[in-house]
This record gives sequence, structure tokens and C-alpha cells, in this order.
Amino acid sequence: MELRRLGDSELMVSPLGLGCWQFSGGAGLGGNYWPKLSGDVVREIVRNSLAGGINWFDTAEAYGWGESERILSATLQALGKTSADVIVATKWWPAFRMSGSILSTIDARISRLGGFGIDLHQVHQPFGLSSVEKEMDSMVRLVEEKRVRYVGVSNFSAERMRRADSRLRRYGLRLVSNQVRYSLLHRNIESNGLLETAKELGISIIAYSPLAQGVLSGKYHDLKDGVRHPAGSFYRDNLASTLVFLRPVTEYVRYREPVPSS
Repeated sequence: MELRRLGDSELMVSPLGLGCWQFSGGAGLGGNYWPKLSGDVVREIVRNSLAGGINWFDTAEAYGWGESERILSATLQALGKTSADVIVATKWWPAFRMSGSILSTIDARISRLGGFGIDLHQVHQPFGLSSVEKEMDSMVRLVEEKRVRYVGVSNFSAERMRRADSRLRRYGLRLVSNQVRYSLLHRNIESNGLLETAKELGISIIAYSPLAQGVLSGKYHDLKDGVRHPAGSFYRDNLASTLVFLRPVTEYVRYREPVPSS
């Protein structure tokens, strides 16, 4: 894949990254959202991702309270990869916490990642007990101490994103990214000012759930019983309404598939 620069940083990433929430091992916040994956399955997922050109992985403290970070690190090591080979992003969980928690939990993040550096450290949600400015102050300290390379956020509004970037600029730094839900079924950022603000500031948008957690892959449309999409957003009765989005996606995939040689 052709690499792209992530925001105002030196990070050159593949257009697709691998999200590692599924590596929670059934533990922590939302750990049971996904089936618990065996080590062999995780290794195959990561191996195939690397073979396909993916060079960066996104995990988080809340994904199994560090279990995803640990499993990702162990898997990359088992595949012979080092910190120089890949880019790793993780996130700090802000619920019921002050900005000082960013500093007090960083050793756990570093330990769990087992030798893989934190290239991008993100505030996972916008509901911490401290202000955006205080959270960015703590992030700046981690950058200055060379414990993380760059700062990002997740699920921030346009206004909060602007405040975060403004605070970082005081220290000669920039906000690199904002990770938000974005897909053909979730396009709010195109109309609420977030995408426009990100373009203005040179902040990269990292889209999570780009296939709406499988809905846009068509995997749920053939279900003949009442099983629902895990996110609870789409039931069998209204999946038909998503076909208008699914058809052009599947047609594009077919068009892109290489023609077998004779």
C-alpha cells in the first residue's frame, strides 16, 4: 500500500490499519463484545495484515484493560517484528479520571506493549474529569519525556479538537489525529463541522468501524433467524434499508478483484 502521512507528524501509515479491540481476550470494557480469539487466530490475523501491507496497529488501555496491548505485542514478537517495523497507537481511558492519570498509567501501557514504542497516544473519549487543556498538558509531558511520540484524540467534537490542537501549539506540538466513527452509514462528520475543521487544521481523521462493524460487508443480510448485529444497531427487519449502501461496495470489490489468468 502507498503510505500516507498522519497529520503533522513523521508517521507514514498504510491507508488501512488494524484495530485490536478484538484482541481483548474476553476481558475488560466490552471484552465480551467479541468472541475470545485463540493465539493462533490472532497470529493469523496479524500475519495476513502485515502481508497485505498494513504497517500500523491501533489498540487501547480499555481493550481488555491492557490485554489487547499485551497480545498484540506478543504476536508481533512471535512474527519476528520489532518496534522499528511497525507503528503502534494506543489510548488512555478517561472515565472518572483526572488528567494526571495519563501520567500515572503510562508505565502500564509501556509494560504491556513489551518493547513496542507508543507512536501515537490518544485520549479515548471526551468525558474525562479534567479539561481538554489539562489533558493535553499531560500528553505534552509524555512527548517531552520521549515516552510517546505523538498525540491524538478519539471521538472529539470539532470544538474540542480545536482546543486540543491550540493547547499543543503552545508547546510547539500539534494534534495529529482524531479517531471517530465514519462509514457510509455514519457520515455525521461531513455535516457537523468536524471533517471541515480537521482539514483546516491539518489533522488526520482515523475512521473506526469503516464497514459498520460488518454490516457493509453483507455478512448479516443472509441471516434467516432473529440474530442481530452485535452492536445492536441493525436487526433483520431493517437490514434491507442498508442494501442501497451495500450494493455499490460489493460492486466496487468485484471490480477491483484481479481477473484470473488463463
